[in-house]
Amino acid sequence: MSRLHPLLEAAAAGTLPPWTRAGESRRAHMERVAELMERWAGRMGVDAVEVRRWRAAGLLHDVLRDAPPQELRPLLGPEEAKLPDGILHGPAAVIRLRDEGVRDEGFLLAIGYHTLGHPGFDLLGRMLFAADFLEPGRSWKREWRGELRGRMPEEYPEVVRTVAGARIQRLLADARPLEATTVGFWNLLMDEVTGEQEERHGSLEE
Repeated sequence: MSRLHPLLEAAAAGTLPPWTRAGESRRAHMERVAELMERWAGRMGVDAVEVRRWRAAGLLHDVLRDAPPQELRPLLGPEEAKLPDGILHGPAAVIRLRDEGVRDEGFLLAIGYHTLGHPGFDLLGRMLFAADFLEPGRSWKREWRGELRGRMPEEYPEVVRTVAGARIQRLLADARPLEATTVGFWNLLMDEVTGEQEERHGSLEE
């Protein structure tokens, strides 16, 4: 990608859109996620534009998180409007970003499904999914999450699988349903493990 949309460039530089609905504590979370994304991108050796793209994703993923659900639901299509209140902000942010002219589909998919997971994620989507869960401000299982952070980004495939599994376990423990994209993402991750195992087994037999 040779350049970013101006809104993404502004976000990467710390200026959020005027329609942002995120309070002080939420913005602090967004900044921590952005710092992880920027650090991981730099360590993976991506170019400067891609580093800013990853940082922008961290700062925009919760841009509507503090908006009341009754304000977000009318923005969405009939299927997304059925989602639980706590995850409406991702799809709603995608609508607002599209209205602003953002056409980076990988970026939009990452923002829209950062809480759910999606089998269509590119590397940015997978990293945002992990960073949102692993950022150091969260108190749940702090030491365990710190250990996972310490393995990023070098061991990102395994860490992303672990994060996806933990998210699913928490949903099941709360007797909450799994969205189709979450199941699809998990199945894709498991298919990748199977493919890696078959590849290693084949190389041993040669």
